[in-house]
Amino acid sequence: MATFIPMHIENLKIFRDLVDNESFSKAAKLNAITQSAVSQQLRSMEKHFNVLIVDRSQKQFRLTREGRSLYEAAKDILNRYEQVGSEMQEMRKVVSGTVHISTIVSIGLHELPPHVKSFMQEFPHVNVRVEYRRSNLVYEDVISNAVDFGLVAFPQKTRQVEIIPLMEDQLVAICSPKHKLAAKKEIDLSDLQGGKFIGFDQDIPTRKALDQFFREQRIELEPSMEFDNIETLKRAVEVDAGVALVPEGTIRQEVEQGTLVMLRLRDRRVARPLAILHRKGRVLTPAMKRFMTHLMNSAGGKASA
Repeated sequence: MATFIPMHIENLKIFRDLVDNESFSKAAKLNAITQSAVSQQLRSMEKHFNVLIVDRSQKQFRLTREGRSLYEAAKDILNRYEQVGSEMQEMRKVVSGTVHISTIVSIGLHELPPHVKSFMQEFPHVNVRVEYRRSNLVYEDVISNAVDFGLVAFPQKTRQVEIIPLMEDQLVAICSPKHKLAAKKEIDLSDLQGGKFIGFDQDIPTRKALDQFFREQRIELEPSMEFDNIETLKRAVEVDAGVALVPEGTIRQEVEQGTLVMLRLRDRRVARPLAILHRKGRVLTPAMKRFMTHLMNSAGGKASA
């Protein structure tokens, strides 16, 4: 008869993170342990239940039938455990802990700070941690449970991610004060043709949306320079390397300082939708619930049904 060693919640969480990410290194990072410790934990669980959990004959990470059953059970146990923890905090009216956010640079630097500041003034016992990531990595962070929330532009439907519309900002044209268009307050899209245009990298959602918009409007704009974030793009425009289309909220400081000129589009309105992401089925702590509500209220967003 097998001798059963007690299983702890931490053991189940490591196993869940391993399966969710199909990566020993990511599971180790999420739990602040070494990869060898994750491997040792897996072997201990196999010994505990006297079954093979991972099919080691496969090159890719693949669970056995027993491993899949154990994974589903681990998820149920962890979900209930997290629900109980959240309920206990609600009953004690405790709002504390850390809210961990992964977001793109343009939102993290320009849209998020005033909302975080007002939230922390209202809930001083909650720490808000923000990481700046490329858009595709924000989704990975959310899916892997590395963060509580993601904030992105032009959200893409993903099976494991809940998308909550937050707000829209407007895209405007910007140029250097030395540029020939700088004397104008408004321009037509056609005014951009024939000149140097600066864009985001092709894999960035705002770039994809703009490419689609230009095709629909039959406007040919091929970027002469491409950048992976809003800050380096703005620096290129400031030295008169070309014109760009950017979210209005990201250039207020430069416009006030006179290093950039904002040009509204007279004939077209181009909106950039922003959204909150969290993993489907995730239990939200009181701090996470309050943060999401605060962010939506202060940003003027509306929750989806």
